[in-house]
Amino acid sequence: MEEDLGKVTIAPGVLVTIVQKTADSMPGVVRLSPKVPGVGRLLGPQTAGKGVQVQVVGNQATVDVYLVAARGIDLYQMGRQLQHQITRAIHDIVGMNVVEVNVHIEDIEASVAQQ
Repeated sequence: MEEDLGKVTIAPGVLVTIVQKTADSMPGVVRLSPKVPGVGRLLGPQTAGKGVQVQVVGNQATVDVYLVAARGIDLYQMGRQLQHQITRAIHDIVGMNVVEVNVHIEDIEASVAQQ
C-alpha cells in the first residue's frame, strides 16, 4: 500500500538535458544545432535548450531535436534510432510518455576531424 508522501516535480529542463545527452551519445550526430528555430512561435508550455525543444502536456512530451550529422551515414536510420533512444531515455528516467520525437537534420558536417 502506497502512502501519499507528497509531490514529485521534474523541471522541464531535465527533459531537455536527457535529450541533449542522448543525442550527443548517438553515433552519427556531430553536434546539436546552436539554436532552435521558431522558439516562441508554438503555443503551450515548452522548454528549449541547445538544439532541443520539449513541449509537455500532462504526462506526455513532444520533442524536437535539431542537429548536424556526420557525412557518409544513413541519415534516415540514424534519425529513427535517435527517436527510439530518446523515447526510451525519457520513459526510463522520468516515466513520462513521449508522443513524438521529431529529428531535424539541419546540416551535414563537411569533414569529420580525426580525434
